[in-house]
Amino acid sequence: MLKGKTALVTGSTSGIGLGIAKALAQQGANIVMNGFGDVEAPKAEIAALGVQVAYHGADMSKPAEIEAMMQFAAQQFGGVDILVNNAGIQHVARIENFPAERWDAIIAINLSSAFHATRLALPAMQAANGGKGWGRIINVASVHGLVGSAEKSAYVAAKHGIVGLTKVTALENATSGVTCNAICPGWVLTPLVQKQVDAKAAALHMSNEEATKLLLGEKEPSMQFTTPEELGALAVFLCSEAANNVRGVAWNMDGGWAAQ
Repeated sequence: MLKGKTALVTGSTSGIGLGIAKALAQQGANIVMNGFGDVEAPKAEIAALGVQVAYHGADMSKPAEIEAMMQFAAQQFGGVDILVNNAGIQHVARIENFPAERWDAIIAINLSSAFHATRLALPAMQAANGGKGWGRIINVASVHGLVGSAEKSAYVAAKHGIVGLTKVTALENATSGVTCNAICPGWVLTPLVQKQVDAKAAALHMSNEEATKLLLGEKEPSMQFTTPEELGALAVFLCSEAANNVRGVAWNMDGGWAAQ
C-alpha cells in the first residue's frame, strides 16, 4: 500500500516508534529511523522486511539537528511522505518540586520537536501529487493529551499541546491531500513501562503479575496493555485511502481510560 513512500519516525529505535516503523515498512514504505540506544538491531529488523532504511541520530531537543535530519531524509529518499512524531521523555514529580530543566526538556522533545519536524515536512507534502498535496502526519500523543494525572505536569501539558497542534495542522491543510491526526495510547508495554512494573513489584514486594494488575487497575479498565503492533496497525490505517477524510482526530487506544 505504501510502496514508493518514505516514512520518518522519530524515537523509533524501540517501543511504540519501532512498532509503527515496522508496520509502515510491512506496507512497503522506506523508513528513516531516529532515536538513541541500540540502532543496528532495530535497523536490521526493518531492513529484513524488504525496504530501504536509513538512520539519523538528531537530538530532538535541538531545532538545527531536526533540520539536518529532514535534509538527510530528502537526500536519501527525495523527501518525507509520512511523518510520525513519536519522540518523547518523561519525568514524574509534583509541580512545586518539578526541576525547571526537566520541564524545558520535556516541552522541547515532546512538543516543540513535532512543530519543527512538521513545519519542515509540510512544503513538500503540499506540493506533492501535482500540487493537490499528499502527506500523512501522525503525532503520537497519549491518553494524557486528553486527561490529566498527578505528578506529570510537563508531560500532560506537552501532550495536550500535541493534540492542539494536530488540530491546527489538520485545519490548515483541510482542502489538500495532507492529513494530520494524533494517536493517544494508554499503557503500552514498552521497555520503559516494564521498568515501572519491575520497580513497583520490588518496592511493594509482590510478583510482576500483581504489579502489572495494580498498574493497569489504577487507570485502564480493560486490564490489558496496548501493544506497539496495535498502534502500528492504527498508523497504517491513518495512512490509507480509507482515512483520507480523517482529519484532526485524537484517537485514543487506551482500554477505556478516557471513557471513565
